[in-house]
Amino acid sequence: MTEKTTPKNKMTWAKAFKEFIWPRRKTVLIGLGLIAISRAAGLILPLQSQVLLDEVIPNQDLPGLWTLLLLVVGAIALQSVTSFILTKLLSVEAQLLISKLRAQVQRKILSLPISFFDSTKSGALVSRIMTDVEGVRNLVGTGLVQLVGGTLTAIASLVLMIRISPLMTVCTLVPVGVFAIIALKAFGKIRPIFRERGKINAEVTGRLTETLNGVRVIKGFNAEEQENKSFESGVDRLFQNVKQSLTSTALITSTSTLLLGLASAGIMGFGGWQIIGGELTKGEFIAFTLLLGFMIAPIVQMSNIGSQLTEAFAGLDRTEEILNMQPEDVPEERPIRLGSINGDIRFENVSFAYDGDKDVVTGISFDAPRGSVTALVGTSGSGKSTIAGLAATFLTPRSGTITIDGKDLSKVSLSSYRQHLGVVLQDDVLFEGTIREKHPVP
Repeated sequence: MTEKTTPKNKMTWAKAFKEFIWPRRKTVLIGLGLIAISRAAGLILPLQSQVLLDEVIPNQDLPGLWTLLLLVVGAIALQSVTSFILTKLLSVEAQLLISKLRAQVQRKILSLPISFFDSTKSGALVSRIMTDVEGVRNLVGTGLVQLVGGTLTAIASLVLMIRISPLMTVCTLVPVGVFAIIALKAFGKIRPIFRERGKINAEVTGRLTETLNGVRVIKGFNAEEQENKSFESGVDRLFQNVKQSLTSTALITSTSTLLLGLASAGIMGFGGWQIIGGELTKGEFIAFTLLLGFMIAPIVQMSNIGSQLTEAFAGLDRTEEILNMQPEDVPEERPIRLGSINGDIRFENVSFAYDGDKDVVTGISFDAPRGSVTALVGTSGSGKSTIAGLAATFLTPRSGTITIDGKDLSKVSLSSYRQHLGVVLQDDVLFEGTIREKHPVP
């Protein structure tokens, strides 16, 4: 299995919108409506601060003060209620999507051929199923909605700031624009880091699973120290990857602090100059400063959400890679469905190789009629298990034909064939649960 992400496997915004957001458009639209109400209510405080300083206090308007307080408290309460409903609604929907995606990926993995499992660690597959899909919560959950809500808040604050002072607004837009450019470039570099992290995490988990399952072998060969070093090496690779991503995100955060701090300093200078010149009231300056906070906070929040969305897309890249794999039982390639069978198996000049061109079995031909017993005798590695695997359709011959009742097994539906198949494997696997749970009585 290759870890290379091809354009087909790469998750794009258009594909994510089509697969995850559009089917849940009603829930997402409700979320967008709720966050629009919440953010609009949040703007009440800076606007009423201007009224307080420029109208209520100079005029000693006590009834106006009480009205203003009721308006502000009502807006805060509305924010709290909408925030609670928003989190509950979208978080639950996101977790439901995660559970469905996990089931979809697990179903897909079980449809893949045995050769896939031979070349992939079981622990790595567990990571692919359980971990890679978790980032989707930032698409359907509060992450995307907060991103949109933050954008709306920033735009609304910007419009109000322009109305108060176009000059001070220009002072804020220059550093904010520089920060936006830096953030976009940083997110482009972070995504491959997150994608590599998923790969490393799967490898480390896979090796750890093998170690725990084979602990008797490890102890029998006194190989504890070798496994310890192997795991420590994998953990260190994971640490180096995390350190690299933390460095990138820290750069974004520190850049935002610097640039937005410079914007605040510029506002203090220009605002003080305009107040002294009588072009700006104290109330307008306070309102502008608060609105600046409402514009900056979503931008900083969006940088964090951007990191989460980047991590989500990296995980979904790997999920898409699994979902785009070819299953072993394709109806178009295996159109023959078996009903009842006699059980006559024939090998006609069958050859098979696991790797490269070195055949394990070459030109094998024999008949195994119904009711007969066919014994395979040979030294270790001579191909006995391989022939059994070919007959069970666990393996596909490189050349030659295997037939069941005269029908080419390569054209037969695997599910219709395997329902008649009985096999005793070399490895004993006991699944959790009781016989009744696995085979309930009708």
